[in-house]
Amino acid sequence: MEMQAALSRTLDVRTRERIAIAVSEVNGCDYCVCAHSYVAHYFAKLVPQEIALNRVGRSLNRDAESAIRFARKVSVSRGKVRTEDLNDIRAAGYSDAQIVEIIALCAQVFLTNLLANVFDIQPDFPEF
Repeated sequence: MEMQAALSRTLDVRTRERIAIAVSEVNGCDYCVCAHSYVAHYFAKLVPQEIALNRVGRSLNRDAESAIRFARKVSVSRGKVRTEDLNDIRAAGYSDAQIVEIIALCAQVFLTNLLANVFDIQPDFPEF
């Protein structure tokens, strides 16, 4: 919780939940996908269509899609993104502080995904 509080300074909750959904999908964590989808819908007020798009690395919002796409690249490549990827996220208007928060959020979500997958935690949230 302290890490989340420290990170929650540059990205809004909607963007953070979109990223958490996308990264959890990359890591094959059904529990976290369901949990973050629930939070995204009921607390961040994202519509089901947006949540479905987030699962495949897309968004109805162009700025959010840039963040999601970068987060997926960070996750899939295990951080070995290309200079072009950094240039793209910067060109989309994200500051270095926001980029650091995206990367840290990927790491935080990855840890939670590992725990849920290792202990085979089953989803207990409604699926979207």
